[in-house]
Amino acid sequence: MIDAPPHAELSDQAAYAAAVQLAADAAAAYYGQGDSPLDDDAYDQLVRGIAAYEREHPEQVLPASPTGKVAGGAVVGDVPHTVPMLSLDNVFGPEDLADWAASLERRLGRTVTAWSVEPKLDGLAISARYRGGRLVQLVTRGDGSAGEDVSHAIGTVVGLPDRLADPVTVELRGEVMMTTEQFEQACAKRQAHDGSTFANPRSAAAGTLRAQDRPYVCELTFFGYGALPGPDDDSEPAARLRELPHSEIMTWVAGQGVQTTAATPVAGVVATSLEQVQERVEQIAAERAELPFGIDGIVIKCDLAADQEKAGFSSRAPRWAIAYKLPAVEKITKLLGVEWNTGRTGVIAPRAVLEPVTLDGSIVTYATLHNVADITRRGLMLGDSVVVYKAGDVIPRVESPVVHLRTGGEQPIAFPEVCPSCGDAIDKSQERWRCVRGRACRAIASISYAVGRDQLDIEGLADNRIQQLLDAGLITDFADLFTVTREQLLGLERMGETSTDKLLAAIERAKDRPLSRVFCALGVRGTGRSMSRRIARHFGAMQAIRDADAEALQVVDGIGPEKAPLVVAELAELGELIDKLIAAGVNMTEPGAVTAVAGAAEPASAELPLAGMSVVVTGAMSGPLEALSRNEVNELIERAGGKASSSVSAKTSLLVAGDKAGAKRTKAEGLGVRIVAPDEFAQMVGRFL
Repeated sequence: MIDAPPHAELSDQAAYAAAVQLAADAAAAYYGQGDSPLDDDAYDQLVRGIAAYEREHPEQVLPASPTGKVAGGAVVGDVPHTVPMLSLDNVFGPEDLADWAASLERRLGRTVTAWSVEPKLDGLAISARYRGGRLVQLVTRGDGSAGEDVSHAIGTVVGLPDRLADPVTVELRGEVMMTTEQFEQACAKRQAHDGSTFANPRSAAAGTLRAQDRPYVCELTFFGYGALPGPDDDSEPAARLRELPHSEIMTWVAGQGVQTTAATPVAGVVATSLEQVQERVEQIAAERAELPFGIDGIVIKCDLAADQEKAGFSSRAPRWAIAYKLPAVEKITKLLGVEWNTGRTGVIAPRAVLEPVTLDGSIVTYATLHNVADITRRGLMLGDSVVVYKAGDVIPRVESPVVHLRTGGEQPIAFPEVCPSCGDAIDKSQERWRCVRGRACRAIASISYAVGRDQLDIEGLADNRIQQLLDAGLITDFADLFTVTREQLLGLERMGETSTDKLLAAIERAKDRPLSRVFCALGVRGTGRSMSRRIARHFGAMQAIRDADAEALQVVDGIGPEKAPLVVAELAELGELIDKLIAAGVNMTEPGAVTAVAGAAEPASAELPLAGMSVVVTGAMSGPLEALSRNEVNELIERAGGKASSSVSAKTSLLVAGDKAGAKRTKAEGLGVRIVAPDEFAQMVGRFL
């Protein structure tokens, strides 16, 4: 459930007046050039604070207040709308939705039996006017009564055809936006032109739609969400269109060759109860992180034309529709600093230090910056206002600087001249800079990772013990552990016979770990536990993996044309380490896998109990699974033919829910995902335990 959203606290009339002015300036900037000093969430909080103050002090309401106005009152158009293009009121959770629906049904005097549920696209509302089936005019929403003519954009908007399938006179309403790919292309064009980038897809779309004098053209995308027949059209098709349910209107719109969300994972559906509405809301919210375009909520409306007509309109919004807002995944904050750290493979990675900001329900103070090349491409500077983005379970990342908010006090980001860990030289030949010593730079981190529970699982090797072995010259990498003798260990301080024998026994057991664990211990860049299991099960033997070229590696799920050559190069670099492991007698095969021949392995049998299933595990396990680590449970899933995943989505086939399953169980219930208890799951995969 989404908590009630925060709002700006306005203490007195002066603070209220300042807030009104700030909101007016922000709206004018956004609807003018597409730039604003406030992100969407901050603007919404400001307007909610203004509204709260006005409820307490109705005698102090200023004429410039954005409350009750379409587009915050910032836009005055010169093209009248045939029917007002109004905003939507908002709800922020199931309880708000239920209250709104109850109020609507009281107004109607009957139960709503058909609800339309669609994504709320994060763009700009426009009206596309067709005459005789030909696109003749584009008009922005403006102030709801009249909008701005932006017909110059015709021909640059994907999904909005020049001609419809039928020669009809109709007004199509929808959202103009930028997809993720279009936004990246637009930023590249703008950077090549003046060295700056757009703040986010929504502001980029707003500015682009109005721009007429740019020396470069940026592509936009249209998704239709409604249709109105021409006001003077009294033909039978027009009359029928006026009586159709909203869902059938959208089917007609798509049939005319106009893009709708019908072909996306968040297609509009009709629900017959509020419970079904809430289920679809959760389904759309779960897909949000994977969509190639932005959504910031879900629109719920009466599907039947009769219900819409009886409910009517307020001065600002239709009473028969509401926007169910989702938590913000994007905010603007300050870039305070950049930290440089060397990882266990020697890669030197920058991390952004941010002014704390609440994002998607959590406080974010650090974010990913990827590498030097990425910082340079984005033109980031210390002190910049930056867009920070987070989606799903993804680590927050810095998206872009908000160039128009620069004050002149920003400073260039200083790049390291030597390795921040050991002080040695840096290899700058690739985008991801690396210490010339590679894994040897952070040998203790590399070895500690390799011997961890989810890799070789060698008990008794804490970091201080590893450092002791390194200082004594007994090891330089984790392969050397398998050749350390009892006499050498006994010669170390605080190593008695009992602890020595236990450690040697643990090292001996590690020799028999499956190939997937050994491969994971290598720490190949671009792979992890799950990817290591897929590689090991596909090829079956280390030699087959080493013999595979980039093309053969791409057969493995998750390895694309960019990652495959990097894995091949990394394995070549690790050749000496792998040879030492082989010489020490470490296992190099995967139990149950068919060894690959000529770079291709036999596919897993369809008879496996979890074949083709995506499985998520959450909560505390019990019964036969209680003693297993989460990684061991994931290994079990993949031995049984499934794919282990960490997050619930519409693609999830099965959720194994233990005690205190929490939010993942709630999301799975909303998506209709099958849920089983640990004991039932253990029975399903019993022969693989």
